[in-house]
Amino acid sequence: MNPKQPLVPYPATRRTGAPMTHTTQLAVTIEHDTVSISDPLLPKVPATTIVLQRTLRIPDDGREWPLPPGLGNFPLRTVESLGDKAPIGMRQRGGIVVPIYQAEALWLSFNAPHWRPMAIKVGAGMVNAVNADPLDGQLRPGREDYLVTPPQPWLDGFKTGEGTISQFVAMPLGSDTTVEGQLTGAETIGGLQLVMAGPKPGRFPEEPPHREHHALRRASMTLSEEMPSFLMMPAAAPAMGLAAGGRMTQKLYPDPHGAATWDVTRAARIWIHLVPAPFWTALTGEPRPKTPASHDQYVRHGLPWFAVYDEPLGDMPVDPRWSAVKTVQALTDNFRTVTQKVGTTSW
Repeated sequence: MNPKQPLVPYPATRRTGAPMTHTTQLAVTIEHDTVSISDPLLPKVPATTIVLQRTLRIPDDGREWPLPPGLGNFPLRTVESLGDKAPIGMRQRGGIVVPIYQAEALWLSFNAPHWRPMAIKVGAGMVNAVNADPLDGQLRPGREDYLVTPPQPWLDGFKTGEGTISQFVAMPLGSDTTVEGQLTGAETIGGLQLVMAGPKPGRFPEEPPHREHHALRRASMTLSEEMPSFLMMPAAAPAMGLAAGGRMTQKLYPDPHGAATWDVTRAARIWIHLVPAPFWTALTGEPRPKTPASHDQYVRHGLPWFAVYDEPLGDMPVDPRWSAVKTVQALTDNFRTVTQKVGTTSW
């Protein structure tokens, strides 16, 4: 099921989340499990695309792991396509629905035209994944709280260390493990939010110069194994939020253009709802996605890890508030403890 699905055909704020003051929405569509963001006023400019890549959940063992590859795109469906099967809170926000197993993790792959970049803020619930601030739609000088693509090609987790991140892993709301819960004291929103803003008029060309562009990281590997029984969710599916997983090598590059480059009066905001994969069929009528490989299976198959040679690009500073965020492993003895504790949660 991969027809193009416009995410914001009318009114934009109803479809993509809370309104941002004095903004005119960019166009957002879903096609082939890819989010495309374009400016209707600039038809010659190719869309910026964002893919939610499945990957394995790296060990949360205190070591610093290299980048894992993608194991294929997560399926994406609009909330509207679910009709009355979508919980009321999800319907009120609109946006996108994504199935995820607790045995896997996700990373965001960004692809804007190399000659016309875009600014992106990423939130876990209402917490900025870069600097732990409350998420908003502003881009302020001196605030290292957003990414620019290019040069940023991807984001795998929370900016919790110098040259490192803590992997995005999904945990049920109510488990007291999500970053949103730890930093705000409440697990109420969950999921992901993306806020995108393009450049102001005249800052970059509308047509491309001649230049080759090479992908740095391989995606779309496929592996499947049955999920261990202790990772199965409870009988009634809770909503899910993002928690901090294992530590991984990754830099978040400072904005090379400056906050004054970006036009926040023309922006897009998208809610991404994470749901337990075993309940995908009940929500959509589609077969649930295959489960990912475990770390041991990954090593046994000899799949590669990745290094990026990016010394000239620098790295954003680390907000001290991240030191208070604990990983899932530090908060729970094992996944069985979490799933037993949650029980059922109202959507």
